[in-house]
Amino acid sequence: MSKVCAQCQREVADGAAFCPGCGATFAVAGVPASPAGVQPNAPSAAPAAPISAEPSNTASIPVYKFDLARWSKADRITAIASAAVLISLFLPWFRASATGVSATASGLQAHGILYVTLVLTILLLLYFLATAGWKQLPVRASVPHALIVMGVSVANFVIVLIAFLMKPGATGVAVGWSFGAFLALVAAVVAAAPLAGPRLRKLAESR
Repeated sequence: MSKVCAQCQREVADGAAFCPGCGATFAVAGVPASPAGVQPNAPSAAPAAPISAEPSNTASIPVYKFDLARWSKADRITAIASAAVLISLFLPWFRASATGVSATASGLQAHGILYVTLVLTILLLLYFLATAGWKQLPVRASVPHALIVMGVSVANFVIVLIAFLMKPGATGVAVGWSFGAFLALVAAVVAAAPLAGPRLRKLAESR
């Protein structure tokens, strides 16, 4: 026998649970009828798992805020004196004269070794700017602050002293120092004195 689907009027074999035309279900003994197009006992869709935003563990660079109060008195003296050393490298160091003609040469023009002082001084001043802007540097240095400042300042003093004493000369040419050389020498001494001076005194007293 056959029966007619109430939804689409299609003939369906007797005993069929679903209409092949529209998918409507028929009441079968022990199984309740369900709406058209819905399969009985169909598993319900599982709720979507909530997406949790995990906090990022990426380390961020602290905000830079310039504050001179972070410098000690020795830091201020060394920073100002080192800036004077940097400027002096571009000033006339030596003055030469021959047969009524005179010329001057800056420290960098007269001695290539002073380029080492140029690089060291720039790095030292950048380091001072970093310590003034950050209470704790983004990159931790394995060398103590005082040792960094003293090491660079003493190295600059030695190089400036050597360049000052190695006065260039030529036969028949009179060469003398100019104000740039004296400024560099004095500034290099002042830059190294705040940290190197006390240590030299302690070393002398211990002997």
